[in-house]
Amino acid sequence: MAIERLVDGGSHEEDRDEQIIEVTLRPQTFADYVGQERLKTNLQLAIDAAKKRSEPLDHILLYGPPGLGKTTMATVIANEMGATIRITAGPAIERAADLASILTSLTDGDILFIDEIHRLSRSVEEVLYSAMEDYKLDIMIGKGPGARSVRLDLPKFTIIGATTKTGALAAPLRDRFGHMYRLEFYNPDEIARIIYRAAGILGTKVHSEAAELLSTRARLTPRIANRLLKRVRDYADVNGDGIIDTSITTKALALLEVDELGLDVGDRNLLQRMIEVYGTNPVGLSTLAALTGDETSTIEDFYEPYLLQIGLLERTPRGRKATPRAFKHLRMHQQDTTES
Repeated sequence: MAIERLVDGGSHEEDRDEQIIEVTLRPQTFADYVGQERLKTNLQLAIDAAKKRSEPLDHILLYGPPGLGKTTMATVIANEMGATIRITAGPAIERAADLASILTSLTDGDILFIDEIHRLSRSVEEVLYSAMEDYKLDIMIGKGPGARSVRLDLPKFTIIGATTKTGALAAPLRDRFGHMYRLEFYNPDEIARIIYRAAGILGTKVHSEAAELLSTRARLTPRIANRLLKRVRDYADVNGDGIIDTSITTKALALLEVDELGLDVGDRNLLQRMIEVYGTNPVGLSTLAALTGDETSTIEDFYEPYLLQIGLLERTPRGRKATPRAFKHLRMHQQDTTES
């Protein structure tokens, strides 16, 4: 059975109150958005140019690991443009008729954000080609011998697509994006600033040392930083005076089983199984999935990016390998556990 992960960068179904809080934590302008400085500079230039010409933005593709702020960036772009944004996801657009319904409801200057755009079906993609390039929509009226194609004019809109798998996008779709930007992992200082900002919005006092400690456990990912902050806040409210200090943070993270590198039980299980069964030898992705009980897509999307980033995992032509640093880290973790 796959392990449910607190430090998973992907989206989770949460209760209504949690969803409301998550929305309020999202920055609304570039001034509030911490990190991604190079991306913000390029986007600000594109936005200023489009506004000066009174034109919509070229279509934008945002890609990178989950949890880095692709949806938030799309919202910020819309706010900076003064545009209305419609949000949907690739799996939600099942038929070409669904996409046609969305496109015909847009007005000039609107932004359509499509999350997980790599999961659009091929028939939907083909409708999207002419819509993105020519602002035209080709639809079929009738069935059988009497069926005919009708071309409708669409408003001048902008599509912002988000994906964790750029390679899974069809080349004709990818080529229709005028802007393609990768969101990078954040550094600990940026994560600490995000934690300070989120704590202020949540009305929680956090000591600087505690924020820095949390920033080292958040896997360089804002979504995880906010999630850990809220769980430590829960611990502080129940077991303390509501103030997040170093002692409270350390105890809460120990309870959550998030170690000094930000690894959780799932990460350590994956690395430990690799080492126990294969040692320093590479292991194939499907075999690794069978060892851990996770889907191959889960390993690729949620485990690998951070483990590769911090040098605990290596990808080779023959498969995945645990690095010497992973051996060292696991031995340290096991020693610490024994001593405690």
